[in-house]
Amino acid sequence: MSFRLAAYAVCIEDGRVLLARYVPSEGESRWTLPGGRVEHGEDPFDAVIREVAEETGCTAAVERLLGVDSRVIPVAELNVPSPVPHQNVGIFYRVRITDGRLRPEPDGEIAESVWTPVPGVARLRRSSLVDVGLALAQSVPATGHVDPVPVGGLILH
Repeated sequence: MSFRLAAYAVCIEDGRVLLARYVPSEGESRWTLPGGRVEHGEDPFDAVIREVAEETGCTAAVERLLGVDSRVIPVAELNVPSPVPHQNVGIFYRVRITDGRLRPEPDGEIAESVWTPVPGVARLRRSSLVDVGLALAQSVPATGHVDPVPVGGLILH
């Protein structure tokens, strides 16, 4: 099984959430939360700040830890060819933007970042991570855990 540890930013202001449009070299584009892989030796707290800056051009300040999501994606549901299932462990932080202007990720896979009204998210082709992050931000469970988000329709891995 392959494994990835990632940190994601949930930034909500005035009823809008900051989303990034991920355009992979292969497969379908989708909306996701700013964030990504935690590098070896890197603190996830620092990773989420770095990822927001890289992907959106903005500076973020972490306000609180929201929770952790772990999911195993079967081979048949992976968006890339792989002989083994993949486990993604995502650490979600509530962040606020403190500086900068939204822009595409230079030499990256984020084509744009936009503020999206939270009710409008349900109509977007998106990563399940968006729904997990919003559920954590809205309920702030003491356990830091929400039920898994079913994948299908507009919701992708």
